[in-house]
Amino acid sequence: MSPGPCKQFDPERALEEAMAVFARRGFEGASLAELTEAMGIGKKSLYDTFGNKRALFLQSVRHYSQRSVAQIRGRLFKPGSRSIYLNLRELLDEWRDSHGKPGSQGCLLGTTIADFDTSDREVAEALRLGLKQIEDAFTEALDQALRDGEIRPDASTRDVARALLCISQGVALLGRVMETGEVLDSALEVTAAQVLRGH
Repeated sequence: MSPGPCKQFDPERALEEAMAVFARRGFEGASLAELTEAMGIGKKSLYDTFGNKRALFLQSVRHYSQRSVAQIRGRLFKPGSRSIYLNLRELLDEWRDSHGKPGSQGCLLGTTIADFDTSDREVAEALRLGLKQIEDAFTEALDQALRDGEIRPDASTRDVARALLCISQGVALLGRVMETGEVLDSALEVTAAQVLRGH
């Protein structure tokens, strides 16, 4: 059997564009016409490659999760860096800068949690997996910081990681509606001073 024709588009790039539409419009608000236009493909190509709209959305959520985890890990474990604690502080600053300005789109995981019915098990599982991977990345980094004596010795790294996870989602959601970054500045400063208090 001869192979089918090669795709005339980059599926990963198309998925990135779909992810941006879903982040901006949500699942219900994103129309097929808007998605295909952003992805640069026709409906047939969308269905043939990604399945229906819901399947595309699930792939977008999973792709977003993978990308977010990779970005967080890249910032926490920067090559040549000797301080996990300082890397965490820099990550908090990045959150403030990205979510503390008008037009912030927030986090696709958080907006999906707010939008979707919790009885949708497949979407819920995709969200839980992404959030757990972020939590695990924070825990691994904090374990290293604990070994290096950068955080207080009685700290529960898993508990602190969970606090950081919650703060990350709260900052991303609030940033969508705040007119200034003042509230986010205060929350992240308390996080840095208390949750990540050095040894």
